[in-house]
Amino acid sequence: MSSVGDGALYRLLSWMSPAYPVGGFSYSHGLEWAVEAGLVGTAEQLRAWVATILGEGSGRVDAALLAAAFRAEHDRELDEVAELGAALRGTRELALESAQQGAAFLTITRAAWPHPRLDAFAERHAGEAPFPVAVGLAAAAHGVPLEAALLAYLHGLGSGLVSAGMRLIPLGQTDGQRIVAALEPVIAGAARRAGDTPLDRIGAATPGVDLSSMQHETQHTRLFRS
Repeated sequence: MSSVGDGALYRLLSWMSPAYPVGGFSYSHGLEWAVEAGLVGTAEQLRAWVATILGEGSGRVDAALLAAAFRAEHDRELDEVAELGAALRGTRELALESAQQGAAFLTITRAAWPHPRLDAFAERHAGEAPFPVAVGLAAAAHGVPLEAALLAYLHGLGSGLVSAGMRLIPLGQTDGQRIVAALEPVIAGAARRAGDTPLDRIGAATPGVDLSSMQHETQHTRLFRS
C-alpha cells in the first residue's frame, strides 16, 4: 500500500469516523428486515450477511465506483461514474441511502476541506451524488492514496452494518468486535479487486439483501431508514 502522510491520514480518519455527520447510523441496508424475518439472528449469521454485502454486494460495487471516481481526470468521466453509481442501486431505499450520505458528505467536506473540484461536482449533482463517488473524488482532490481510501470506506461500511446488527439482534460489544476482526480479509480482498474492475464489469449478486430492502419499505415498526 502507498504510504499515507500525516495530513492525508488525518483527513481520511475524519471523513470515515462515525462522528462525521453523514447519517450512516440511521441506515441498516435491509438488515432490519432480515433480523425481523429470522434470516439473521446470531453473531455468525451477522458476520456472513455483512461479508456477503462487502464481497459480493454493495461493498464490491462501491469500492469499484470509488476507485473509478478517484481516477477520473475529466468532469465528463466523473459524471459517468456518478450516473452509473446511481443506476446500480437495487432498491429505492438503497438509492436513498447512498444519495443522502453522498450529499451530506459533500456538504460537510466542502465546508471543512474545500476544493474547487468538490464545488464543481456538487453543482452538477446536487443531492444526487452516490456516497462512494463523493469519497473517491474527495480523496483524489486532497491527496489521500486510493488504497487507504478503499480500506477506510469498506471498513466504515462493514462496521456500520455490524453496529446496526448489534442493536437489532441484539449482540454484545465483544461479539461485535469479533465480527469486525473476522471481516478484515473480506475487506482487504474487496479493496484489492476494486482497483482492477472496469466500469462495464461492475455488478453485484446479493438478491437476498435487495429483497430484504424491498420488504423494509413497508415494515411496520422500523428503527432505520433502510
